[in-house]
Amino acid sequence: MGLIASLVKEDGHVYSLAATGDVLYTGTDSRNVRVWRDNRELAGSFRTASGLVKAIVVAGDGRIFTGHKDGKVRVWRADDGASPAAHRQVGSLPRLADYLRSAVNPAGYVQTERKGRKRAVWLRHSDAVSSLSLDEGAGLLYSASWDRTFKVWRVSDSKCLESVRAHDDAVNTMAAAVFDNVVFTGSADGTVKVWRRMASSKGGGATKHVLEKVLREGESAVTAIAVSSVYRVVYVGSSDGMVTYWHWIDGEARYGGVLKGHKMAVMCLAVAGNVVVSGSADRALCVWRRDGAEHVGLAVLAGHTGPVKCVAMDMDEEEAPGSSGDRRFVVYSGSLDGSVKVWRLSDADVREPALATERTATAPPQPSDDWRSRPAPALYVGAWAPYQTPEFMRVAAA
Repeated sequence: MGLIASLVKEDGHVYSLAATGDVLYTGTDSRNVRVWRDNRELAGSFRTASGLVKAIVVAGDGRIFTGHKDGKVRVWRADDGASPAAHRQVGSLPRLADYLRSAVNPAGYVQTERKGRKRAVWLRHSDAVSSLSLDEGAGLLYSASWDRTFKVWRVSDSKCLESVRAHDDAVNTMAAAVFDNVVFTGSADGTVKVWRRMASSKGGGATKHVLEKVLREGESAVTAIAVSSVYRVVYVGSSDGMVTYWHWIDGEARYGGVLKGHKMAVMCLAVAGNVVVSGSADRALCVWRRDGAEHVGLAVLAGHTGPVKCVAMDMDEEEAPGSSGDRRFVVYSGSLDGSVKVWRLSDADVREPALATERTATAPPQPSDDWRSRPAPALYVGAWAPYQTPEFMRVAAA
């Protein structure tokens, strides 16, 4: 268990990454999305037009969706017969024809909270795209934004099916579950909401997302959500340094407990199999293994010199010598220090007893203030802070 590679380019802060098979995509606050294989950069990484790449997801058909600070979602595809590095842009969301059609229709505008832009076409996010999530089974892409909404896109034809005003502050994160037609959104307003997808009376494949439940309310901003679709567990990271989890049982969420390992804000989460990994502004990653209804701390992964902004993980195809069937995982972590680190870990080794969990039958424990006692390095104070209030620098939002 440990660090196996460090990928560094003079490319700015790493804000997003996505892994698929043996290919890794990384997005930064430069205009490049870099493509890696076997811990080496492939020639021909693609360049975007809007700078900061805040989110990346890869569809099963090979298309790559990137979410940007300018409110757009761009679509890319590898050229046929070419290496995974040779990509070209094949579209953007919304489609230009759809946008123009709405722009000339007075009914196509909505009110916004953004200074200097009180009205905007409903099809396009009026602020940065903060998160993307795919529901491949339903053929849908979800985009969340600081404009307090999430939008639903049909992957087959890039049509926007729905725009939902979801929260009273920026939507920092969202995750679509493959069970029960539900999606989860988390916001700077401190809430996590559960939305259920239904067929719309409008027809034409339109969707209607109805608020099912407010899963969490609190003073700390919600910064990350990850869902274990196989085991039906929902993990929520927040700016108080906590990871709270719920079990989805018989169509409803039941509180599970709190994972304590960080001293500063949780900024990202990833889950694979029975292992969950969290990355934090404290520059560390914490790893837990789920055992039934409980969690056991496995390790703290240290090595970044800046806040950990994004994380992804996948099953390791290589069998560890003498592992006796233990599952191994590859973890990719991107940081505001400009590096991506690659880790290998097993779900068998318990090496870090300092990680703690709490479980109650009623309400979760009160958020801890411990994370505030350890300041971030001065270089990153303006860059890592999760979006909580309008007073925070918007470029720093989670």
